[in-house]
Amino acid sequence: MPNLTKQQPHNKENELDKLKIEMSKDKSLPLLKNATRLVFGVGNPESKFIFIGEGPGYWEDQKGEPFVGNAGKLLDRLLQSIKLDRSKIYITNVVHHRPPENRDPTPEEIAAYAPYLDRIIEIINPKLIITLGRFSMAKFLAGVKITAVHGNNFDIKLNGKDIIVIPMYHPAAALRSSQVMELMKNDFLNLSETISRIKNEPAGKQLNLI
Repeated sequence: MPNLTKQQPHNKENELDKLKIEMSKDKSLPLLKNATRLVFGVGNPESKFIFIGEGPGYWEDQKGEPFVGNAGKLLDRLLQSIKLDRSKIYITNVVHHRPPENRDPTPEEIAAYAPYLDRIIEIINPKLIITLGRFSMAKFLAGVKITAVHGNNFDIKLNGKDIIVIPMYHPAAALRSSQVMELMKNDFLNLSETISRIKNEPAGKQLNLI
């Protein structure tokens, strides 16, 4: 289990590296035995917003990095469409080893990885979380359907702090459906508007997103 002791923000990169090492040594993680690599997370640890997906697929398992397959390429294009550099954000998943045959993670598996995801979020200390898919959405928004809430802003309390959560479809779903693809494009346009609006808020309320 991860060390949940709160760390100072200027050590974010070091703390993430230490957590990754700790996670790689945890033999209790339920998806470990069938996986090639730990897929921890990637991006700018100083970013104030995080994209959280569901679980690694084949290419993520091979490369040890989230969103590098076809769904990742689509995510890159969506980010580019709103002039957002992938290197400016942080990306991770609710489970960090590939489920066999890319099946959905079980509730028990999600729970096993949850302390590590919680620690990643605590270290980065984001102001904005974008969930990709229903499994990451359910971590923050219980009892809702993604078809009803995608693209909307939700103000939540996390560890006593105000955070905005924006649920979105998983890019893999958009690759299977032209309708979902259009919805995702619109949701990203709304995301861009949200970021711009937050940046233009008065000092003291402004969220430094990148």
